[in-house]
Amino acid sequence: MLATLLPAAVRTAEAFSDIPGEPVFPGEEDLVANVVDLRRREFVTARRCAREALRRLGVAPAPIRIGAERAPVWPTGVVGSITHCTGYRAAAVARSADLMSVGIDAEPHQTLPAGTQDYIVAPGEADMLRDLRSAHPRTHWDRLLFSAKEAVYKAWFPLTGRWLGLPDARLTIDPTAGRFSAQLLVDGSRSRFSGRFLATDRLILTAVAVGSGD
Repeated sequence: MLATLLPAAVRTAEAFSDIPGEPVFPGEEDLVANVVDLRRREFVTARRCAREALRRLGVAPAPIRIGAERAPVWPTGVVGSITHCTGYRAAAVARSADLMSVGIDAEPHQTLPAGTQDYIVAPGEADMLRDLRSAHPRTHWDRLLFSAKEAVYKAWFPLTGRWLGLPDARLTIDPTAGRFSAQLLVDGSRSRFSGRFLATDRLILTAVAVGSGD
Protein backbone atom coordinates (compact mmCIF):
# COMPACT_ATOMS: atom_id res chain seq x y z
CA MET A 1 0.00 0.00 0.00
CA LEU A 2 2.66 2.50 1.03
CA ALA A 3 4.62 2.16 -2.21
CA THR A 4 1.70 3.60 -4.19
CA LEU A 5 2.12 6.93 -2.38
CA LEU A 6 5.83 7.43 -3.12
CA PRO A 7 8.04 7.94 -6.20
CA ALA A 8 9.89 5.09 -7.87
CA ALA A 9 13.19 6.03 -6.22
CA VAL A 10 11.79 5.01 -2.82
CA ARG A 11 11.88 1.45 -1.51
CA THR A 12 9.32 0.41 1.07
CA ALA A 13 8.48 -2.52 3.33
CA GLU A 14 5.44 -3.02 5.54
CA ALA A 15 4.06 -5.57 8.01
CA PHE A 16 0.62 -6.11 9.46
CA SER A 17 1.62 -8.21 12.46
CA ASP A 18 4.61 -8.96 14.66
CA ILE A 19 6.57 -12.22 14.87
CA PRO A 20 6.19 -13.59 18.41
CA GLY A 21 9.52 -13.67 20.21
CA GLU A 22 11.45 -12.00 17.39
CA PRO A 23 14.81 -10.90 18.80
CA VAL A 24 16.12 -7.37 18.71
CA PHE A 25 18.69 -6.79 15.97
CA PRO A 26 22.27 -6.73 17.32
CA GLY A 27 23.33 -3.20 18.18
CA GLU A 28 19.80 -2.04 18.99
CA GLU A 29 19.22 -3.93 22.25
CA ASP A 30 19.79 -0.94 24.52
CA LEU A 31 17.19 1.11 22.65
CA VAL A 32 14.36 -1.09 23.95
CA ALA A 33 15.93 -2.47 27.12
CA ASN A 34 13.42 -0.80 29.43
CA VAL A 35 10.24 -0.59 27.35
CA VAL A 36 6.97 -2.48 27.63
CA ASP A 37 6.39 -5.51 25.42
CA LEU A 38 4.10 -3.72 22.95
CA ARG A 39 6.63 -0.97 22.35
CA ARG A 40 9.38 -3.56 21.93
CA ARG A 41 7.38 -5.50 19.32
CA GLU A 42 6.57 -2.30 17.43
CA PHE A 43 10.24 -1.35 17.41
CA VAL A 44 11.52 -4.77 16.32
CA THR A 45 9.01 -5.16 13.48
CA ALA A 46 9.38 -1.60 12.22
CA ARG A 47 13.18 -1.89 12.24
CA ARG A 48 12.87 -5.20 10.36
CA CYS A 49 10.80 -3.38 7.75
CA ALA A 50 13.47 -0.69 7.56
CA ARG A 51 16.21 -3.24 6.92
CA GLU A 52 14.08 -4.97 4.28
CA ALA A 53 13.55 -1.62 2.55
CA LEU A 54 17.30 -0.97 2.74
CA ARG A 55 17.98 -4.42 1.26
CA ARG A 56 15.71 -3.55 -1.66
CA LEU A 57 17.77 -0.39 -2.08
CA GLY A 58 20.96 -2.46 -2.13
CA VAL A 59 22.18 -1.47 1.35
CA ALA A 60 23.49 -4.09 3.76
CA PRO A 61 21.62 -4.61 7.06
CA ALA A 62 22.94 -2.67 10.04
CA PRO A 63 21.69 -1.32 13.37
CA ILE A 64 19.41 1.68 12.99
CA ARG A 65 20.09 3.86 15.98
CA ILE A 66 18.08 6.80 17.33
CA GLY A 67 19.23 10.36 16.83
CA ALA A 68 17.86 13.82 17.59
CA GLU A 69 14.13 13.94 18.37
CA ARG A 70 14.20 10.12 18.25
CA ALA A 71 14.57 10.14 14.47
CA PRO A 72 16.18 7.04 12.91
CA VAL A 73 19.86 7.35 12.01
CA TRP A 74 20.19 5.98 8.48
CA PRO A 75 23.34 4.67 6.75
CA THR A 76 25.40 7.25 4.93
CA GLY A 77 23.81 8.22 1.65
CA VAL A 78 20.30 7.15 2.69
CA VAL A 79 17.21 9.10 3.73
CA GLY A 80 14.12 7.48 5.15
CA SER A 81 11.25 7.29 7.60
CA ILE A 82 9.61 4.72 9.87
CA THR A 83 6.06 4.51 11.19
CA HIS A 84 3.90 2.16 13.21
CA CYS A 85 0.39 2.02 14.61
CA THR A 86 -1.97 -0.73 15.72
CA GLY A 87 -1.75 -3.53 13.15
CA TYR A 88 0.75 -1.83 10.87
CA ARG A 89 4.49 -1.13 10.72
CA ALA A 90 6.35 0.30 7.72
CA ALA A 91 9.50 1.98 6.46
CA ALA A 92 10.50 3.93 3.35
CA VAL A 93 14.05 4.70 2.21
CA ALA A 94 15.79 6.32 -0.75
CA ARG A 95 19.25 7.33 -1.85
CA SER A 96 20.10 10.87 -0.81
CA ALA A 97 21.29 11.36 -4.39
CA ASP A 98 17.67 10.88 -5.49
CA LEU A 99 15.68 12.55 -2.71
CA MET A 100 16.42 15.03 0.06
CA SER A 101 14.03 13.51 2.59
CA VAL A 102 11.07 11.17 3.07
CA GLY A 103 8.31 11.30 5.68
CA ILE A 104 5.65 8.65 6.25
CA ASP A 105 2.93 8.18 8.85
CA ALA A 106 0.27 5.56 9.60
CA GLU A 107 -2.75 5.99 11.84
CA PRO A 108 -5.82 3.92 12.70
CA HIS A 109 -8.78 5.11 10.64
CA GLN A 110 -10.66 6.51 13.62
CA THR A 111 -11.62 9.98 14.75
CA LEU A 112 -9.16 11.77 17.00
CA PRO A 113 -9.81 11.76 20.75
CA ALA A 114 -12.18 14.50 21.88
CA GLY A 115 -10.51 17.91 22.08
CA THR A 116 -7.38 16.86 20.16
CA GLN A 117 -8.33 18.69 16.99
CA ASP A 118 -8.08 22.03 18.77
CA TYR A 119 -4.35 21.47 19.28
CA ILE A 120 -3.46 20.55 15.69
CA VAL A 121 -5.40 22.89 13.41
CA ALA A 122 -3.92 25.95 11.75
CA PRO A 123 -6.04 28.96 10.68
CA GLY A 124 -8.53 27.93 8.02
CA GLU A 125 -8.26 24.20 8.58
CA ALA A 126 -11.35 23.87 10.77
CA ASP A 127 -13.48 25.14 7.89
CA MET A 128 -11.73 22.76 5.50
CA LEU A 129 -12.38 19.81 7.79
CA ARG A 130 -16.04 20.74 8.08
CA ASP A 131 -16.39 20.86 4.29
CA LEU A 132 -14.55 17.56 3.85
CA ARG A 133 -16.75 15.83 6.41
CA SER A 134 -19.86 17.10 4.66
CA ALA A 135 -18.73 15.92 1.21
CA HIS A 136 -16.98 12.69 2.25
CA PRO A 137 -18.43 11.58 5.61
CA ARG A 138 -16.88 8.09 5.59
CA THR A 139 -13.36 9.45 6.06
CA HIS A 140 -12.08 10.67 9.43
CA TRP A 141 -10.51 13.85 8.11
CA ASP A 142 -9.28 15.03 11.49
CA ARG A 143 -7.11 11.92 11.81
CA LEU A 144 -5.93 12.27 8.22
CA LEU A 145 -4.95 15.89 8.88
CA PHE A 146 -2.98 14.78 11.94
CA SER A 147 -1.23 12.02 9.98
CA ALA A 148 -0.34 14.30 7.07
CA LYS A 149 1.20 16.81 9.47
CA GLU A 150 3.24 14.03 11.06
CA ALA A 151 4.54 13.02 7.62
CA VAL A 152 5.40 16.66 6.84
CA TYR A 153 7.30 16.97 10.11
CA LYS A 154 9.27 13.77 9.42
CA ALA A 155 10.28 15.19 6.04
CA TRP A 156 11.01 18.65 7.50
CA PHE A 157 13.20 17.68 10.45
CA PRO A 158 16.10 16.03 8.53
CA LEU A 159 16.33 19.14 6.36
CA THR A 160 16.33 21.69 9.17
CA GLY A 161 17.01 19.97 12.49
CA ARG A 162 14.17 22.06 13.88
CA TRP A 163 10.99 21.24 15.77
CA LEU A 164 7.73 21.91 13.93
CA GLY A 165 4.48 22.13 15.87
CA LEU A 166 1.35 20.67 14.27
CA PRO A 167 -0.36 24.11 14.00
CA ASP A 168 2.77 25.39 12.23
CA ALA A 169 1.74 23.66 9.01
CA ARG A 170 -1.43 24.71 7.21
CA LEU A 171 -2.71 21.97 4.92
CA THR A 172 -4.90 21.87 1.87
CA ILE A 173 -6.36 18.42 1.17
CA ASP A 174 -7.60 17.26 -2.24
CA PRO A 175 -9.92 14.31 -1.49
CA THR A 176 -10.39 13.36 -5.14
CA ALA A 177 -6.69 13.22 -6.07
CA GLY A 178 -5.60 11.78 -2.72
CA ARG A 179 -3.08 14.56 -2.29
CA PHE A 180 -2.28 17.30 0.19
CA SER A 181 -0.06 20.36 0.31
CA ALA A 182 1.40 22.10 3.33
CA GLN A 183 2.29 25.74 3.83
CA LEU A 184 4.64 26.10 6.79
CA LEU A 185 3.90 29.07 9.04
CA VAL A 186 7.46 29.35 10.36
CA ASP A 187 10.60 30.98 9.03
CA GLY A 188 12.70 28.76 6.82
CA SER A 189 14.10 28.32 3.34
CA ARG A 190 11.62 25.53 2.59
CA SER A 191 8.05 26.55 3.27
CA ARG A 192 5.99 24.20 1.09
CA PHE A 193 5.63 20.44 1.09
CA SER A 194 3.31 18.13 -0.82
CA GLY A 195 2.26 14.56 -0.26
CA ARG A 196 -0.22 11.81 -0.91
CA PHE A 197 -2.61 9.83 1.26
CA LEU A 198 -4.59 6.61 1.31
CA ALA A 199 -7.54 5.84 3.58
CA THR A 200 -8.78 2.26 3.92
CA ASP A 201 -11.43 0.92 6.26
CA ARG A 202 -8.74 0.35 8.88
CA LEU A 203 -5.77 2.58 8.14
CA ILE A 204 -4.77 6.06 7.08
CA LEU A 205 -1.38 6.34 5.36
CA THR A 206 0.35 9.58 4.42
CA ALA A 207 3.67 10.18 2.67
CA VAL A 208 5.90 13.08 1.68
CA ALA A 209 8.95 12.85 -0.60
CA VAL A 210 11.16 15.91 -1.10
CA GLY A 211 13.29 16.17 -4.22
CA SER A 212 16.04 18.68 -4.87
CA GLY A 213 13.79 20.59 -7.24
CA ASP A 214 10.76 20.71 -4.92
